[in-house]
Amino acid sequence: MNPLIKCEHVDFGYENHDAVIDVTMEVNPGDYLCIVGENGSGKSTLMKGLLGLLKPTSGTLTVSEELKRTGIGYLPQQTAAQKDFPATVYEVVLSGCLSRRGNKPFYSRAEKELVATNMNRLGISYLKKHCYRELSGGQQQRVLIARALCATDKLLILDEPITGLDPAASQEFYQLVHHLNKDEGVSILMVSHDIGNVVSQANKILHLKQNVLFYGDTKDYINSNTGKEFLGGDGNERN
Repeated sequence: MNPLIKCEHVDFGYENHDAVIDVTMEVNPGDYLCIVGENGSGKSTLMKGLLGLLKPTSGTLTVSEELKRTGIGYLPQQTAAQKDFPATVYEVVLSGCLSRRGNKPFYSRAEKELVATNMNRLGISYLKKHCYRELSGGQQQRVLIARALCATDKLLILDEPITGLDPAASQEFYQLVHHLNKDEGVSILMVSHDIGNVVSQANKILHLKQNVLFYGDTKDYINSNTGKEFLGGDGNERN
């Protein structure tokens, strides 16, 4: 099984300062990998590197040919402006096909069919003509996942996806991601502070504090010194 993404002793940083040092890890087909760590530990920097927004300052980053063709579905943290975006649900999801459209002036029939398929997949077809900014937080996240799946269904990278969601919507979101991973084979890479739910969802954990403190199976993480310390820490580490 060839990894979708593989890091070998990779550093990432800005202006001669490395925020992430000596990361060795890989994301394989079917993985559900969560990146955890305290604020300022390098999680966002690593994610930008994996998305190709930063070049490694050292080491080797390998992206599979499959991902090079299809790209990565990315669900960023939403800003207030993005939550208030004045477009229909259909328009937001359709924008996920931009990378497929290339230089063509119009979306193809196949791309429009893909939009319909992913809206149905996420249970949001009935919201097609609704304004995105009028939706609940949970509904908006479903729309954004449908949009990301229009780019690719091989790998989704999710950045703090439950921020701003109430507990019920958060659990619904985790159930949805679990379904996409287990039943539909979508690989998941999630950055999250929600450590309590993370360890019940993911099969692999990468714990960062500039360097890698832990990388491996979730069960091993729970029993590791790093995992015990983080899971047993105060509430500020979990929020």
